[in-house]
Parts: sequence; structure tokens; C-alpha cells
Amino acid sequence: MDKIRVLFPYVEAGFGHIMPMKSLEQTFRKKYGDRVEIISSEFYTETGDKHLAKYEQMLANQVRIYNSAPIVGYIATGSCEFFGSTLSSFASMRLIAPIACRRGIKRMRELAPDVVIDTHWATHYYAVRIKPKPLTVMYCPDAQLNKLFEYNCDLVLISMPKGYEKGMRKRRFNEDNLKLVPFLIRNEAFDVCRDKKQLRRDLGLPEDKFTVLLVEGAYGIGKIEETTKLLIKEHIPMTVIPVCGTNTKLYERMQSLEASEEVTFRPYAFADNMLELHAASDVFCGKSGNMLAEATFYGNPSIITHFANLIERNIADHYLNTVGCAIKEFSPKKAVELIKRFAQDESLLEPYRRAAADYSGHFGSEEAADVIWQSMTERFPSLR
Repeated sequence: MDKIRVLFPYVEAGFGHIMPMKSLEQTFRKKYGDRVEIISSEFYTETGDKHLAKYEQMLANQVRIYNSAPIVGYIATGSCEFFGSTLSSFASMRLIAPIACRRGIKRMRELAPDVVIDTHWATHYYAVRIKPKPLTVMYCPDAQLNKLFEYNCDLVLISMPKGYEKGMRKRRFNEDNLKLVPFLIRNEAFDVCRDKKQLRRDLGLPEDKFTVLLVEGAYGIGKIEETTKLLIKEHIPMTVIPVCGTNTKLYERMQSLEASEEVTFRPYAFADNMLELHAASDVFCGKSGNMLAEATFYGNPSIITHFANLIERNIADHYLNTVGCAIKEFSPKKAVELIKRFAQDESLLEPYRRAAADYSGHFGSEEAADVIWQSMTERFPSLR
């Protein structure tokens, strides 16, 4: 008998969809990989189809535009709320890029999955249109289900309690098809050393200086440059680490900046050691998004400097009000003043550190993998 085929399609749209997918696939493969056939797919690029590749690039560009011009992000996400799940999905897939949509459905049909596990709504749209229809699972990495994640699905997973409660008030969801699971942080996060001094030694940073990590998502678009320029001119002992992501021009500009004698200034381009940088830092400063989860996981407070759309606003609300480990400050000058006060008196950070520590049990992908497996055994009795 052929094994059940389980598809994990990756979508590059800001990395916030890729990281939870990697976490979930790794855990699912470890626990259940010997019982099923697992297919890991770079869905939009693996075939070389230019229409699919162009559509994924458009998704990534949308993220960049929303961060450069938040009003566009608010209009886009607000429009989805207004028009609802079905019309928003139709417009996002069939009206904007009809050829890519047809090619996406064709590619999904070629992969012939029995189960499709998504962390992005686009590949899910294709999955529900092939026959025989696979079991469809979507993990929403955001704080609440936006309309594109509310599209018809067999099982939806979400990690934020407020978003779960809001979803359960809708007729579309019930205890069987909407589940609250821990946030799918990268599995490597659990292996990172928690000793800040040791980490700083390993990273070549001063052991005893107050350390600030500044990040504006994978694309380095936001207030990071203005905030960094102000911060490194301060005459307070601290280490300042801006991470520019894929924004190479920003990194080049950062390298030309001069810091005061008291400040250790270490700009990064795209950092493949983000988890270590989070764990070595005392405070995170940057835009709202799933980067806040990693800061919180390591017990660090966050200063949120902006959010680009309703989705990021809801994520910020989670860490500001539900968890209580973050502060919103959109003014770079005022954000720098906050950091200065924290550097001079770290006891001011303790309420935020305690809140982050209290939330530490809400991370990991094992529970999500088990929930999915349970749903699979109900659909495919041979797996029991």
C-alpha cells in the first residue's frame, strides 16, 4: 500500500511563513516521518516556471511596500476585512495573477498530496482545488486570522489566545477545525545557550555592556537607520547591533557610521545567527512581527517602533497587552531615550522580563505536529 503523501510547501513572503514551516516539518518528520511520505517543496521556484516565481516575488514585494508605506498595508489588509474571505482570496489569486493561479493548481495536482500543510494562504488556495481533495491544514503565524487565512480549510492552527477566541466566535470555526497551539518557533531556539556573558564572548562582544538588538524584519525597511544613528552617538556604555537583513544598501550605510567611544557598534547584514543575537541581547527594538516571538522566547523585552498593517498591529497588541513584555514607541528619539534609561537602570526592565518569562511555555512545534497527526488518523484510518 502506498504511503500517505504529506506536502509542506514553502512560500517566501517575509520569512515569517518559512520559519514556522521549517519548525513544523522538522518535528513532524522526526515523530511521524517513518509512517508517511513527506514532500518538502520550494513550491514557487522548484520547477523554474516564470509565472509562479514572479507571483512569489510579488508576495515578497508586497511586504516591502507595506513596510515602506504602511498606509498601503492598512488599505490592503483593511480591504480584505471588508470584502471577506472568498472575494479577497479570489482577487489575490485569480484577478491579480490568473496564469500563476492556473500553474499553481497544476503544480499542486502534479505533487498529488494526500495532506497539505501550509503556513501561507496562497498554496492552500491551490490545494482545495485539486481532486481528490487532500486534507488541508493551515497554520496562521499571525495574532489573528485575517480573511485570507479564514478560507475554507479542514484544520486551522493559531498560536495567539485572543485570535483563537475571536475565531471561535465565527460560524465557520469550532473545536474540531480550529486549534490553539504554541507558537512554532524554530527548533534550534531550544538549543541556544542562555548564558548572556558566554554568548557575548562567543560573538566577540563585551560581556558586561547593555546590549540592544535592532531589526526591521528580513528586508531591513523601517526606522532602524534613524534609531541606530541616534543611539550610537550616546555617551552611555552599551553594545548596539543593527541587523539589516537583505537590505545591502542599508548595511553599507551602517558600516560607514561612527559611534561614540562608549558604544560598541556591530552592524550585521543578513544574520544567520539571529537566535544567538536575541539570546545575547538585553532588549529588542524594531517593527512588529514574528521577530517579537524570538525576543520573548529568550526573556527579552521589546520596543516596537512601528507596524506596517493590521496584521502587524494585532501581533503588537498580543505582546503589548496579552503577554505584557513590550512597549510601543514610534518616535526614534523617544525610543532612544527609553533605551538609555534601561541601560542606566536595568531594574526598569524587570516587569517586562518577568512577563516574557511567564510566557515561555507557549513555544514549540510538537503539539501542533500531534494535532495534525490526530486529524490525519481520522481521515486515514490506516495510519492508526
